Amino acid sequence: MTKIIQYLAITFLLLITTLVNAQDFQGKAYYQTKRNFSVSLDSTKMDDAQQKAIQDMIRKQFEKTYILTFSKTESTYVEEEKLDKPAPNSSGMVFKIGGLGGVLYKNTKENTFADAQEMFGKKFLIKDSLRKIEWKTEKETKIIGKYLCLKATFIEMIDDYNTDGSKKEKQTERLITAWYTPEIPVSNGPKDYQGLPGLILELHEGKMHYVCNKIVMNPKEKIKIVAPTKGKEVNEKEYKKIMDKQQKKMMENFHDGRKKGNDGNRMTITIGG
Repeated sequence: MTKIIQYLAITFLLLITTLVNAQDFQGKAYYQTKRNFSVSLDSTKMDDAQQKAIQDMIRKQFEKTYILTFSKTESTYVEEEKLDKPAPNSSGMVFKIGGLGGVLYKNTKENTFADAQEMFGKKFLIKDSLRKIEWKTEKETKIIGKYLCLKATFIEMIDDYNTDGSKKEKQTERLITAWYTPEIPVSNGPKDYQGLPGLILELHEGKMHYVCNKIVMNPKEKIKIVAPTKGKEVNEKEYKKIMDKQQKKMMENFHDGRKKGNDGNRMTITIGG
């Protein structure tokens, strides 16, 4: 009986998808991010309260809100702007993980994207084809908000790095799990994820989680989706090569600094999990 109900539910969703596809629509999806991790602090000059304050600041860097503004074939994905800035702790340190917020534009009809990023004080515009994701549809379903969602997964191969910043020869596997709803027939989702017959409302990217907690469909004011144009234009392969080189340089500088300085006066932060 359960399988029959599940089959009927999926059939109903596909019927809705067919009907809605004939309409022109727009919307905004708001995603909250969170990451499971552990923080190891190696310092002899910090008490428990200071260590907890640093752990809380690092945790907040992974807790952000992103907005996916979409039509049937186009979208922009940006971090929601906040008025408050990261507050320094008692030692005056401010933690910022990652680069400055950029704009990711996707065009699923033309199978292209344009990603504006600022890293190491330089602006880049990464333009390339959308990657083809070999999703595997699963049998599980669940309700997210008011939407019935279906499950899909795939195994992603990612680069792994040595402690000196150099890239390892072998890549590692990472399980990606998506929950999407055909009730919103947009082949889109957070970050560069796409390729499913419905909007992704929840995504598990290894230890990183994206959950949609708000959707605005067909707002009164018409949405204008514009691709970014500023920055040094590179393709995805060229950008990764630049980032790998910068990361290796940063790690080398870090290790050189430890050799020259006094390790007893240093604080080492390790993020894992």
